[in-house]
Amino acid sequence: MIDFLLNGQPRHCAATPDTSVLELLRDTLGQTGTKEGCASGDCGACTVAIGEAGPAGSIHYHSANACITPAHQLQGRALVTVEGLARGDALHPAQAAMVECHGSQCGFCTPGIVMSLFTLHEEQQHSPAPLTPQRLEAALGGNLCRCTGYRPIRDAALSMGDYPHARPAWLETCTDAAASLTSSPVERDADSAFVQPESLVELLDERTRHPEAPIVAGGTDLWLEVTQRLARFPRVVDITRVAELQAIEAATLDDGREGWWIGGGVTYSRLEPLFEEHHEAFAHLLHRLGSAQVRNRGTLGGNIANASPIGDTPPVLLALGSRLWLAGPEGERELPLDDFFLDYKQTALGEGEVIRAIFLPRPEVGRHLKVWKLSKRREDDISAVLGAFGWRREDGLLRDVRLAFGGMAATPKRALAAEAALEGQAPSPAAFQAARLALAQDFQPMSDVRGSSHYRRLSAANLLERLRLVMAQETTDSPREVMLHAYAH
Repeated sequence: MIDFLLNGQPRHCAATPDTSVLELLRDTLGQTGTKEGCASGDCGACTVAIGEAGPAGSIHYHSANACITPAHQLQGRALVTVEGLARGDALHPAQAAMVECHGSQCGFCTPGIVMSLFTLHEEQQHSPAPLTPQRLEAALGGNLCRCTGYRPIRDAALSMGDYPHARPAWLETCTDAAASLTSSPVERDADSAFVQPESLVELLDERTRHPEAPIVAGGTDLWLEVTQRLARFPRVVDITRVAELQAIEAATLDDGREGWWIGGGVTYSRLEPLFEEHHEAFAHLLHRLGSAQVRNRGTLGGNIANASPIGDTPPVLLALGSRLWLAGPEGERELPLDDFFLDYKQTALGEGEVIRAIFLPRPEVGRHLKVWKLSKRREDDISAVLGAFGWRREDGLLRDVRLAFGGMAATPKRALAAEAALEGQAPSPAAFQAARLALAQDFQPMSDVRGSSHYRRLSAANLLERLRLVMAQETTDSPREVMLHAYAH
């Protein structure tokens, strides 16, 4: 059973472990305002807002794709859908602005757009800030509209603040109602279960007793097995409440490197402030990793454990020299990320092991990082090729060169031959020409729907040429430098 608030009203529902929030709303609760579009977290038509307790008894809402969010993760949470926004006959500012700005035509995508605007409006109420193009892009980047065009929707976002503050009545009292909900994990069923361990010990025990049960965090990849391949999961282990996997802790490794251990269950959204302060290139990549709905749910640990050759974060972590902290029934161990990916979808995780944390190094003085992602569209798309490059200069020569790529092999992989061609060399055209030629030793990429083998080989070589051009700039504010970085991330 699941206990949660739906538009301010307590709900007590039964659901199978592989039920999504969208299925629960439409099939069980009869709330059909939330639409199914792609059933893969790409279009945003099913966007809802999920609230969790914040400081001083407040509730913080984030947008999520209902089609790939496990329903049982609503336990002890507050769910908001488009049906709950109006205050009697008075529309919510997000709704009123969409009407007045003509932001809807067929209307199928409109509920999801309205819910993204709702979360933006709530954010503005608690932390007012200018609605810059970057903020609007982040808030609405996960909502696709086939027929209206985006200018009226953008106009609606910009004008929400001009409408009366007609929040629904239940929203004013939702905090008190949420306090009455239990934050304990969902009830277990003897035949089928969605298990929510709250400690690492409980998680490892569950993994030992039920090794066949898949692990879920954000569900942004696993739940596609349900929606696209119609898989059924009689038992699921949810890690979102495991305290140890939610921590971000400063640390110093035995080799003297400083940085942070990032818990395997930490979401991308939580990482954005850390990356923006310390790893700007990584932060830029996060802005292109999925959408706000995906970043609010997806985790760094999940992206690594998934072991996809086109996962966005592993090449960057390889370029940074990251390490993994693994935990299992036999104890805990550390492992360089270089040794983690063995083959397509195969990793060095032992039986019953999980990724407890990922070590993110603190930037070293004089060391540089560049990350460039190539995809068919700029927002909410999967990489065709991703290149991440780390280096430092010593007396004009390149040192500690690390070149990592996604989309070029069966796993995220470093280009060791190309690295060797650059190591100890001046960043000259000749040295980079040798590195580009060396890529043929490192990769024999495949062809698929995202790009041919020839395209990937050419793109990887061109990214190295872009790297050379960036290094060659004498200033960081020249017009050419701006051009090189305009679509660099």
